[in-house]
Amino acid sequence: MNTTDHDLHRREFLRDAALAGTSLALPANLAASAAPASEGWFDRPMRWAQLTLVEDDPGKYDLGFWLDYFKRTHSDAACLSAGGCVCYYPTKIPMHYCSQWLGNGDPFGDLVAGCRKLNMVVIARTDPHAAHQDVCDAHPDWIAVDAAGNKRRHMVMPELWVTCALGPYNFEFMTEVTKEIVSLYKVDGIFSNRWSGSGMCYCEHCRRNFKAATGLELPLSASLDERTRRAHNEWRERRLFELWRLWDAEIRKINPAARYIPNSGGGATSQLDMKTVGELAPTLFADRQARRGLMAPWANGKNGKEYRSTMGRKAIGGIFSVGIEEPYRWKDSVQHGPEIRLWVLDGIANDLRPWFTKFAATLHDRRWLKVVEDIYTWHYRNERYLRNEAPLARAAIVYSQQTARYYRPGQGRPALEDHTLGYYQALIEARIPFEMVHDQLLDPAHIDRFKVLIFPNIAALSSRQCGQIRDFVRRGGGIVATYETSLYDERGVRQPNFGLSDLFGASFDGQVDARMQNSYLRLETDPATGKRHPILAGLEDAERIINGVSRLHTRRNGSYPNPPLTLIPSYPDLPMEEVFPRTPKTDIPELYVREAGQGRVVYFPWDIDRTFWEVLALDHSKLLRNAVDWAANEPRPVMVTGPGILDVTIWRQKESLTVHLVNLTNPMMMKGPIREFVPTPPQNVSIRLPNGRKAKKVHLLVSGQAPRAQEANGSVSLTIPSILDHEVVAIDL
Repeated sequence: MNTTDHDLHRREFLRDAALAGTSLALPANLAASAAPASEGWFDRPMRWAQLTLVEDDPGKYDLGFWLDYFKRTHSDAACLSAGGCVCYYPTKIPMHYCSQWLGNGDPFGDLVAGCRKLNMVVIARTDPHAAHQDVCDAHPDWIAVDAAGNKRRHMVMPELWVTCALGPYNFEFMTEVTKEIVSLYKVDGIFSNRWSGSGMCYCEHCRRNFKAATGLELPLSASLDERTRRAHNEWRERRLFELWRLWDAEIRKINPAARYIPNSGGGATSQLDMKTVGELAPTLFADRQARRGLMAPWANGKNGKEYRSTMGRKAIGGIFSVGIEEPYRWKDSVQHGPEIRLWVLDGIANDLRPWFTKFAATLHDRRWLKVVEDIYTWHYRNERYLRNEAPLARAAIVYSQQTARYYRPGQGRPALEDHTLGYYQALIEARIPFEMVHDQLLDPAHIDRFKVLIFPNIAALSSRQCGQIRDFVRRGGGIVATYETSLYDERGVRQPNFGLSDLFGASFDGQVDARMQNSYLRLETDPATGKRHPILAGLEDAERIINGVSRLHTRRNGSYPNPPLTLIPSYPDLPMEEVFPRTPKTDIPELYVREAGQGRVVYFPWDIDRTFWEVLALDHSKLLRNAVDWAANEPRPVMVTGPGILDVTIWRQKESLTVHLVNLTNPMMMKGPIREFVPTPPQNVSIRLPNGRKAKKVHLLVSGQAPRAQEANGSVSLTIPSILDHEVVAIDL
């Protein structure tokens, strides 16, 4: 894209923002210094196919079948197994292990040629995490070493060896493999799986390089002090980004249009900084293949939001497996059709471009084929409504890799992720469209399109970040924060007071109740007005509700005479004769609400979001919902009413708006797999139109119906009779 085209995109975005009646700021990916999303081939593919060959596939798999399937599914890009652990083409690189079934064939080359005839983008898959005995014999220093000094046998196949990701195996050997693949087949990119290592390595290269970079010895993990742990994590991240840049540069020397695209990224617990990932990657693929354990079906949509927070308008593929993703690794399994559909549809609703992955080219169970073909065929037919320009959500959850790394290290996911999951679930139940924001991107270009930011226990914030949040509120934004948000600095050191104390209207009093038992919240009425605060809407018949599990002791900053929620301290829960409150009323605030300049602030000094994720108490859901609505202080862009649980997203395309409604109403929602879909009763939908625009046509992309729609006061209203799994309201403008 030339400068003139880029300026045109800037003008178009600002024009659309004005038409929407919002104060949208220009996203970073449209800023003058950013590379446009449409550069190269990266934005063209809409449907991906991945065929991961196994070693005995050559000579027996049906090439014609797979090429025909790619054609039937309208797949316009493919990721194909090439080399690394097993090579599927005639390589000339010594010790690059070829499939024993390869013979004189070239299965990778045959697949590439067939896909090119279908005009598909083709990227090659490599896997450098394991090596064979000849590699270990010739280059024992390429093999990962454990804390006891032993070279690491492969965790599943002990005849193989685990390679060190940070040493010469990747930096030298796999660089040559990468160059050979690009030179021979002119692929559009290299996609590496398991490229970043398999845990801490103590090989001679890691010890020497870590010492040279930090001056520290690489200790045994059991004695890893906090300073060394942080230094190692930061060194490892720098080393991996160095490897990324090396491979990318070597690829582009051979084919300037091709790029290196690692299997990397994700949410707060991602090993690499997502801000840097977003700057380096021209496109990325969210590798969260299916549900496992107690994962909610909206988790795939969460992947899209997390990746998009730093990728902006760059295309993101949503990798999904057709098999069961549990720790027992049934890689040849097939999920039940509805479970596959719901996972993929929620990804599509959140702007992930579907990418099916099939392990082994020999079919043992064909039941998934029609499921994927049906999804892809619908996706192809409605592609113009799925090329989204921007989300129109006005709320966003902030997620923090900084907090995940430095806040209470070693405590695992509950220290952070459960707060986010709880608020995410509450917003799904409230049908509030929302996005996610990375905590290193709190500048106006990234956050001013939102009206409210949510901080679910984002504990570690720097003074710079706190300043950015203050500026957001000063410009008219609203925030909702919970528990220890801003109580720690960016390195995880607890501070005497909140960094956002002035916004909260509260100060930390030095004490933490880590585990409360049988504590409650009293719902207060303002004696001056005789009314309750709007955040208590829906709780009119309740005098008190359950508290959370953990709370901070806080004190008011100045006058705060009528807090909406006050503390009822814990009292005995046994024996039953003693279950009554010893202190039925206090004036201790458990909710701070205030207007600050042009913005609004809500602060819960307790773990409402984490407790909600654990207990799923409806009263907590209502508080979390109402807090966002009050802080936003504007109508939602879309309102959906009716029974059931729906994931609601709203998008702008070039000449249309779409609203996705994914039906999550199912007894298996919180524990899969889903057996069948449960259709919803009628849903009433009201969608705000951009200022000055009219609806030319309103239609439903899944059912194919043209509903009776009414346009009044800048909104379009309609009723959807029922939703089986997914419906999309499309409004041509």
